[in-house]
Amino acid sequence: MSVPARVRPHAPELGPMRRRLGSLHVTGVFWYRFHRWGVSILPNWGVWVFITLFTTFFFVALRRIRKAIAANLAAVLGPCGWWRRQARIYRTMWSFAWCLSERYERLATERRVEDVGIEGGELWERAKERPEGLILVTAHVGHWEVGSMLVQTRHVHVVREEEMDPEAQAFVHELFEQQKDSGFTMHFVRDDPTLGARLLTALRRGELVAVQGDRPRSSARSVAAEIFGRRLTVPAGPAALARAAGVVMLPVFVFRRGRRRSQVAFRPPIRVTGAGDEGLAEAMRRVVAEVEWAIRQEPYQWFCFRELWPGGGSTTGPE
Repeated sequence: MSVPARVRPHAPELGPMRRRLGSLHVTGVFWYRFHRWGVSILPNWGVWVFITLFTTFFFVALRRIRKAIAANLAAVLGPCGWWRRQARIYRTMWSFAWCLSERYERLATERRVEDVGIEGGELWERAKERPEGLILVTAHVGHWEVGSMLVQTRHVHVVREEEMDPEAQAFVHELFEQQKDSGFTMHFVRDDPTLGARLLTALRRGELVAVQGDRPRSSARSVAAEIFGRRLTVPAGPAALARAAGVVMLPVFVFRRGRRRSQVAFRPPIRVTGAGDEGLAEAMRRVVAEVEWAIRQEPYQWFCFRELWPGGGSTTGPE
């Protein structure tokens, strides 16, 4: 059953501090620019110091995000005491800082992920042998932003949510524009009625489309699924696009395994077989089952910074 999604449930909540701090807020453009600058000029040992200092700073400063990380991980790992909870939060922030830093290295320097392992490679080989296009569906886990750059064999269209801050969005857009000759096209999701048609055309040309399957948009159709025994609202768009194009969705997750080391994990392909909204919902429930698998593999690489189930409830969004 389709349900509305009025907020981005995984994004940090914005409060009065956003208005007071402006570009210095955690979602503001200052931190994007500073992070890229630091990663670009520092040697390897300096990047480690840089990440340690700023992970600690944000761990202390971001009370609301700390609370969200702890609550969401409790659904995965179970309840724990105060000290263990702080360790979980810090480890998640540390992982996020490294993944983000290595994204900037990939996009703004000559440094690259040096060691890429493959799990489920036979699924990828079979999928890419088919002449039609393919939807790579993933989630905000690990190296999710650079995953599509590691598996390129055909042109990839990456669909990405816009940043919450307009200046930060302009910065990220410029960063990806500098990579437009690297075999992929970045599409930023906004209220653009032509985006679906352009992605459909790309799939019919035999190209790849990479999308996230775990975050609904405020104006898009969504469906109810279940993860860790709790209700989660997810976008219907990936399944709708797959059905319209007559292609499969191939779940793929990219885990960080160490300094510039990643592992790409392919999961069994998902084809939308049912009609109507229930067909879309069933396909997306299978996607969410794979997302749950990925989070269980690396719970501290699950980057969800809004509390999904406030008060320990079992739903997110309206019933």
